[in-house]
Amino acid sequence: MYMMLHPIHRATLTGALTLLTTSVIVGASPTRVMAQGTSGVQGSAIQRRHTEADIAFMQGMIGHHGQALEMVALVAARSSRLEIESLAERIAVSQKDEISIMQRWLAARGEASAMKHDMHSSHHDMPGMLSPAQMDSLRSAEGLAFDRLFLQYMIQHHEGALVMVADLLRQPGAAQDPMVFQIMSDVDADQRAEIRRMQALLAQLS
Repeated sequence: MYMMLHPIHRATLTGALTLLTTSVIVGASPTRVMAQGTSGVQGSAIQRRHTEADIAFMQGMIGHHGQALEMVALVAARSSRLEIESLAERIAVSQKDEISIMQRWLAARGEASAMKHDMHSSHHDMPGMLSPAQMDSLRSAEGLAFDRLFLQYMIQHHEGALVMVADLLRQPGAAQDPMVFQIMSDVDADQRAEIRRMQALLAQLS
C-alpha cells in the first residue's frame, strides 16, 4: 500500500486518490491499480508514467522542505508565542513525512534526492527560498521580532511552494503518477491553509 502520511493529510488524500482512480488510471489492469507498496506489484507501479518534470519537482521540493525544517528548528529557542511553536511543529511533522516519501519515490526510480546542479548549491534560486542574509536575520532575532520575521519569511516560503506546484501543472503530462499527484495536492492544500493561519497570526502581532 502507499506509504502513510501524517493524519493532517488524510482529507486531501481521499480527494486526490478518488480523482486519480477516475481520471489517471482508467483502463489500467487490476495489477497496476493495486497498492504500490506490495512486493508483487511494486515493479508495475514504478512503470506508471512519470516525467522529467515530476522528477525535478520531487527533487526540488525535498530541498525546499529542507529549508523550512531549518526555519522551524529555530522556533523553540526564539519564539515568544505558543501559537508559533504549534505551527512550527505542524510544519516539521508534515514536511519530514513528505521528504521521506519523496526520497523513497525517487530511489525506487533510480534517481538522486537532489537535482544534479543542486549537489553543490543551496537551492536559493527556487521560488520562495530565503537568501543567506534572510536566514541570518532570522537566526539573529528573538521574541516578538523573531515571531514577526518567522511568519513573514514562512509565508514567502510557502508561496514559493505554490509556485512550484503551478509550474509542475503547466508541464505536459506531468503529475499523472499517483504519488506525485498526491504530494503535489498535499503541498498545495496544506500550505494554502498554513498561509491563511500565518497571515492571521501576523495581523495579531501588528
